[in-house]
Amino acid sequence: MFKDLNGKKVLVTGASSGIGACTAELFAGHGATVGVHYHSNIKGAESVAARIRKTGGEVFLLGGDLLDTSRCDTLIDEFIDLTRGIDILVNNAGTFHLNNFLSIPLQSWNDAVSLHLTAPFLLARNAFVFMKENGGGRIINISSIAAKYGGSDESIHYGAAKAGLDAVTKSLARAGAPYKILVNSIQPGVIATNAHRKIGRESLDDRVSKIPLKRAGTPFDVARLCIFLGSDCGSYITGQIFGVTGGE
Repeated sequence: MFKDLNGKKVLVTGASSGIGACTAELFAGHGATVGVHYHSNIKGAESVAARIRKTGGEVFLLGGDLLDTSRCDTLIDEFIDLTRGIDILVNNAGTFHLNNFLSIPLQSWNDAVSLHLTAPFLLARNAFVFMKENGGGRIINISSIAAKYGGSDESIHYGAAKAGLDAVTKSLARAGAPYKILVNSIQPGVIATNAHRKIGRESLDDRVSKIPLKRAGTPFDVARLCIFLGSDCGSYITGQIFGVTGGE
C-alpha cells in the first residue's frame, strides 16, 4: 500500500523520542531515507538511528535547537545536502510546559510561539522553495487538540501557537497546490508520551477518563496517519486538519 515511499527523503523534527521517533522508524520501514532531528536527546536519536539501520534503513542524524532561527534556516539545506533532496517534512519538534496564564513568564510565551509556530513555518518555507522547483512534496505539521479547544488555563501559550500552526497549514496548502506541495496538520489528543506523563498519574487518568475511547493514544496512532498523508494515498488531500484524539 505504501510502496511509493521507497526511496523518498523524509525529515522528521523532534525525532529522538515519542511521535517523532515512531514516525521516523515507520517511514524508514517503508524504504524512505530518513533524517532524525534532535535537540538535546542525542542518546535517544542514536537509538532511533540504530533501530533503523538494524533493519537496513538509511538514516542521518541532525542536531539543533529550533528556538534558534538560524538553525531553522540551515536544517533543510543540510538535509538536502546529505540526501540530495527532500520529499516530506514532518514538523513534529516541540515541548510541553504548564504555566498558569496569570503568572506565565513572557519568555515562556515567546518560546512556545517560537518553537511551535515560528520554527515549523521557517522550516516549511525553506522546504517549500526546494519542493516548488522539484516537482512537489508533502509538509505534515504536528499540531495538537489544544488548538481545537484552546488548551487549559495552564497551556494557553501552547494552544495558541498550535492554532497558529493550523492557520499556516491552510495558507501554505493554498500556496502549494499549483506546485503539488500538499500541506496538512495532525492534531494528536492525549498520547502516551513523556510529555503527557509530566502532568502526573492522577491528572492523566482523569484526563483519559474523558476520552470517548477511554484510552490514551500511542505514537504509532499518529505515525500511521503521517505515513498515509506522505504516501500516494494522500495525493488528493491538502489543507486539512486531522484529529487523532480517540473521539474528542
